[in-house]
Amino acid sequence: MSSHSGQAPEPSDSASGAPVEEIATASRRSHRGSRRTPRRAAVGRRSFSPTLRALEELAQAGAQVSVHVTDLDTERTVLAGDDHVPLPIAGLGVVPVLVETAAALDAGTMDPLLIVDRAEDELVAGSGLWRNLRAPALPMIDLAVLAAATGDPNAANALLDAVGHDQVRSRMISLGMPRSAVLDHFRDRRGPDDAPHVAVGTTREFATLFAALVNSAVVDAGVSAQVSEWLSLNHDLSLVGASTGLDPFAHEHDAHGLLFINKTGRDRGVRAEAGVLAGPRAGVAYALTVCFDDLSISHRLRAHDAFRTLGTDLMEYTH
Repeated sequence: MSSHSGQAPEPSDSASGAPVEEIATASRRSHRGSRRTPRRAAVGRRSFSPTLRALEELAQAGAQVSVHVTDLDTERTVLAGDDHVPLPIAGLGVVPVLVETAAALDAGTMDPLLIVDRAEDELVAGSGLWRNLRAPALPMIDLAVLAAATGDPNAANALLDAVGHDQVRSRMISLGMPRSAVLDHFRDRRGPDDAPHVAVGTTREFATLFAALVNSAVVDAGVSAQVSEWLSLNHDLSLVGASTGLDPFAHEHDAHGLLFINKTGRDRGVRAEAGVLAGPRAGVAYALTVCFDDLSISHRLRAHDAFRTLGTDLMEYTH
């Protein structure tokens, strides 16, 4: 893995109710850094050396690794390695689908209370919550919450069908994501006629997408706020998020002012995550993907450890 680690320069001298507005306000505040203390005291802690060592070890063991971290205040890349390479990202690919869903709701072309039936003939039985619920149909807005908060594959498939694959592809191009793509639905098994992966993406493009979300620059402020609100409900804090100490089930309004939104992707031999972490000294947008031979529990745990190492380095950078 080719990599780059730099230091950010020191500073020279929906749309649908109160929660969305709070997210938008917090996002804009985190980007401006208007309430942060001076960051000079943290300069010596910005090498990301532990993360680089962990990722180099994974690469030497045969894993494919891609990482990108951007400082939200300076817009400078502070860590990058093979961030232009598209890799499988599994459930992380639901984020552009959520963007297109929010855009349709914002434009009024989709009814948030439109009832959608679960596709029993194509039910993904291996994961998710909806398959265990008695309700065979749910409103569109609830499916977005399920997809964002729990990574529910059946909810994500229903959203993709509702907004349209072509529209998601066009939206990703308009967002500056030409090397990333949602390729297919979630499936329990992939046959010879199916795409090999549900989605692929580059860490550079996904970190940039998350930076744009908290800067209210994805489609418009309302869409950015709505997607950020959905993602703030994500329960999977087991990778990068493990270092934050946040409650996985209630972390929208942290008592210590920590802003964290993220989305993970998991498949056999694939771990991916992108998000934003903002603290009192700095804010970052990040993305990390590791593709590895899932030959044993130890192989899997080694990949997970790299994400947690990045999380620790990000916490030190932002605090």
